[in-house]
Amino acid sequence: MTLADPLRVVLAGAGNMGRAWGRTIEGAPDVELAGIADIDPGAAEAAAAELGRPVAVGTDAVALAASTGARAVVDVTVPAAHHPVTTDALFAGLDVLGEKPVAETVAQALSLAAASQVTGRLFMVSQSRRWNPQLFALRAMAEDLGAAGSLTTEFFRAPRFGGFREEMAHPLLVDMAIHAFDSARFVLGAEPVSAYCETHNPPWSWYAGDAAATAVFAMEGGARYTYTGSWCAPGRQTSWNGEWRLSAEKGSAHWDGDHEPVLDAEVEPTPRPPALFSGIEGSLLVFTDALRTGVPPMGEVHENVLSLAMVEAAVQSAETGRPVLLDEVLAEAHAEALRTESNPDVKDALASWPNVREVLTAATHP
Repeated sequence: MTLADPLRVVLAGAGNMGRAWGRTIEGAPDVELAGIADIDPGAAEAAAAELGRPVAVGTDAVALAASTGARAVVDVTVPAAHHPVTTDALFAGLDVLGEKPVAETVAQALSLAAASQVTGRLFMVSQSRRWNPQLFALRAMAEDLGAAGSLTTEFFRAPRFGGFREEMAHPLLVDMAIHAFDSARFVLGAEPVSAYCETHNPPWSWYAGDAAATAVFAMEGGARYTYTGSWCAPGRQTSWNGEWRLSAEKGSAHWDGDHEPVLDAEVEPTPRPPALFSGIEGSLLVFTDALRTGVPPMGEVHENVLSLAMVEAAVQSAETGRPVLLDEVLAEAHAEALRTESNPDVKDALASWPNVREVLTAATHP
């Protein structure tokens, strides 16, 4: 693909989020939507009709890519389908931009990282809230404030979704907290070491599972990241991005999640260029740029797996009542991936990894 070529993509998944991605792809100057795939043909046809122009539709993203000459797949299927859809696309020679989470489990995520490695294709996870210019500004403040002591996120909302979220065992941790966990890794520039988490379900909750949680992560370098929140919290609501406070060596910084973060310190901020992208539009721009330059992007599958591992560690801690080491989660997931992997090349790649964390963190983080 040259700088002058549009990136032809097939959209896999035509639900509400898939349709949002369809509109985003249509508005991107260097991307062309070649087709829409969904296991429900009617959903694919309805999504295509919304675009106001003829778009090929089908039930198989890989077959649709082959018939339309698409080079990449944007995977916006349900989490249970992320592993098979992405694996098929990678082995068909297609690059993939996928919605979070990378997969349903860390074991499946490791399989996808190995599949990307074996095929030589890019798999980037759209952890879209990381592409927030205000979050970039908070990270810049963290760098200026020196050694971090603690970072906290408060998240209190009261959405009534209906459907599967209200039946999940850990709806807040599994469906939402990954955004904050991923952002915390980015702000601190550090990876998680251990997790301790307690969850509960307030008596007025309309969720079947625990809708409230507090998790404390020990991070590399000694900082602590604390996440506390509830999805059944009437009254004052935080931003969907949460409310953040950083306490560090030279002062503090605060971000309400919706406006520019505020620095409270007597330091001279280092001039930095503003972030040029945001949300899923930013994810698509970064993905396209990575394919043109060959530079691994933030969100590349290896780099993203530890965000999902934080979720699994928090859930394990809540269910066992003990702190959980992230390396334990990675080791258990690696063993599970080796037991269940059906592709011999992927299995060989997984077996060749001397240390899971080292493999995941060896990727370049621009």
